[in-house]
Amino acid sequence: MGRTPHRRIGVMGGTFDPIHHGHLVTAEEAWKQFRLDLVLFIPSGHPPHKEDRRNLDPESRYLMTVIATADNPHFQVSRIEIDRPGPSYTIDTVRELHRIYGKEAQIFFITGADAILEILTWKEPEKVLQECTFIAATRPGYDLRRLEESLPEAERLRRATEPRVLIMEIPALAISSTDIRRRVREGRSIRYLVPEGVREFIEKNGFYR
Repeated sequence: MGRTPHRRIGVMGGTFDPIHHGHLVTAEEAWKQFRLDLVLFIPSGHPPHKEDRRNLDPESRYLMTVIATADNPHFQVSRIEIDRPGPSYTIDTVRELHRIYGKEAQIFFITGADAILEILTWKEPEKVLQECTFIAATRPGYDLRRLEESLPEAERLRRATEPRVLIMEIPALAISSTDIRRRVREGRSIRYLVPEGVREFIEKNGFYR
């Protein structure tokens, strides 16, 4: 990938196992609300925080993400974590994006508000916060004080993240990849929870059964 004129880059990272409408609604809202030039979906290759569960192979998760985002001109899918050997650390991805798009590019890492709780457990958390801005997707009415109450190092996190975490309310979609996998195992419908092309891909390949 060569350098492009994009300067406000949204990043949707995750296993996408499988990708669902909750991911897509969140990405679309971030693109609109924060005037992003592009939202880059980055399926993780070897997520270090999810070693307790065997994920679907990276290529299948990548293909489902491509299928789900193909009809949106401001969504793109990147292979940088899938093609990079070793665990998929956020700091390595952010630095790679700056190499691709230039140091002047603004990187917005889109995640759920609850996931912000895990920041201090990531590799080089302070440097992640220095190099990108987080967009924390919340349900309407979500109380962000939960973040401080749940962290032993809450004061240090508050000082580190205050200018670097933006809040975005989205419709309360109670959709999760975990529930989708369980529904497939139980023979229940996942229609309207995932894009139709993704549903057909899962069914054709017998995933999650």
